[in-house]
Amino acid sequence: MRPESARHAGTRLLRAVAYAVLPAEVVLAVALVAGVRIPPAVLVAAETAVLLLMAAEAAAYLRLRRRGLSRREAIGELVPGPVLRLIGHELRLMASLGLWVARRRHGVRAGDRPFPHARDQAALMYGFAFVCLVETVGMSYLLADAPVAHAVVLVLDVYTVLFVLGLHAASVTRPHVLAPGVLRLRQAAHVDLHIPLERIAAVRHELLFTHERAEGELNLAVGSQTSLTIELTEPIDAPRLLGAPRPVRTVRAHADDPRALLRELRHALTRARTAPSPAQGPPASA
Repeated sequence: MRPESARHAGTRLLRAVAYAVLPAEVVLAVALVAGVRIPPAVLVAAETAVLLLMAAEAAAYLRLRRRGLSRREAIGELVPGPVLRLIGHELRLMASLGLWVARRRHGVRAGDRPFPHARDQAALMYGFAFVCLVETVGMSYLLADAPVAHAVVLVLDVYTVLFVLGLHAASVTRPHVLAPGVLRLRQAAHVDLHIPLERIAAVRHELLFTHERAEGELNLAVGSQTSLTIELTEPIDAPRLLGAPRPVRTVRAHADDPRALLRELRHALTRARTAPSPAQGPPASA
């Protein structure tokens, strides 16, 4: 067997073992929280399997690094892409909370024009967070006599509150950005679409409150509304949350001040289309 084939075979084996061991560990933890008596031998075997899996993953990571792969490439070999994307999404949400508190914005450089888009969803997201907070208090009271279940549910409830607030924080700290040569449209922490200005065929103000799914269309609604429609000369890829490709030719988005975004975008398009082409050098002599 070739070294490359052996490496891929070993990676697939590790992933298969992880798919079996980790869900079993979760089931075991749920059973313990529910009060199910687990034989000590089963607990020892389960924890041993997890430790061996972690040791094998660490050894495989070091081996891939010695073969010249970067950290990102080595982790990508060991962890499935969709899992990495989910973990990255959760980390971006938590990082957005820090940016929100610090009143900082992500991905806005000097000379860029940011356009916020989170205002019309604020009341809804705060309402969700309040409901989750009330549910957290209620479950803490109901589970006061079950310390283990109370601790587990409390962690889940607190994380849910942080998740909801993180969704809104990501929208606040990740505005749409009009940068030289590109329009960057974003939605929370899971959509970050770069549209080159030369691929924009038309743009218009269009307030819509209903959006039917259609092939080749992307609707970045905020508070169930979009206010800007962008048509492209050719499709661009807008990957889904788990990485699946999604070619789109029409993008609808929303901004707190859509007319300002429309005006600035049209000015940028005019400048890009009327800019003189680079001067060509003298023809080569025969």
